Amino acid sequence: MPLAYVGVGANLGSRAETLEHAVALLDAAAGVDVVAMSELRETDPVGVVDQPRFLNGAVAVDTTLSARGLLDTLLAIERSLGRERVERWGPRIVDLDLLLYGDEIIDEPGLHVPHPRLHERRFALEPLVELDPELEITGRGRVSEALAALH
Repeated sequence: MPLAYVGVGANLGSRAETLEHAVALLDAAAGVDVVAMSELRETDPVGVVDQPRFLNGAVAVDTTLSARGLLDTLLAIERSLGRERVERWGPRIVDLDLLLYGDEIIDEPGLHVPHPRLHERRFALEPLVELDPELEITGRGRVSEALAALH
């Protein structure tokens, strides 16, 4: 059963409650077991900067789902919580990103693992380092090294 890592974020509404609900829905999903969750942290927006600050974190999940199946589950949870994809990098009630899926490298339409910008995103790396500083970004090295390179 691969260990996958999911980034969680929100900058609209009751952010902490929404993210806790999203993680509970993920844990309740068939074929998914949430095994760890990072602390949530306030972060500045990236891309579109004229929007509220985000609350971000990450969860580690054991899953029997394929990477595509896990992504489909994440998207279904987002929709169930009211996520509408209007503006790229714009405000959102919830954002669930598949960051890593075991040590796999996947490059398919709509599915890229490791997440293509993971090594550049402090808001994603910090929670991963909290969960496992030795965690490897396949083809790029440890998350702790990627985070240190951003300083």
